[in-house]
Amino acid sequence: MRYEAFRQRLVDAVLTTPGDTPSALRRAAMERGPLPTPLAAYVDTVARHAYKVTDDDIAALKRDGHNDDAIFEVTVAASLGAALYRLERGMAAVRGEEPD
Repeated sequence: MRYEAFRQRLVDAVLTTPGDTPSALRRAAMERGPLPTPLAAYVDTVARHAYKVTDDDIAALKRDGHNDDAIFEVTVAASLGAALYRLERGMAAVRGEEPD
């Protein structure tokens, strides 16, 4: 990919820099891997229908013990994963590949 080095630096910045959440949790959010139940539903919403995230969703995560920084980190990771997936699907279409 033309911007592979940039993409890799971005992924590294999201996953490997210090934060309130473990790197493994951020990676799971980015890759839509296994996550605890409240986070799994939230990550799915962010990745598929970000416009549907509500204040109630954030409040539920806070009630579950997640602070603002942790929610932000998970949101960024989920958003990045969704963006990279869409980029790859778009590039595949340009290459003439059939969709999954």
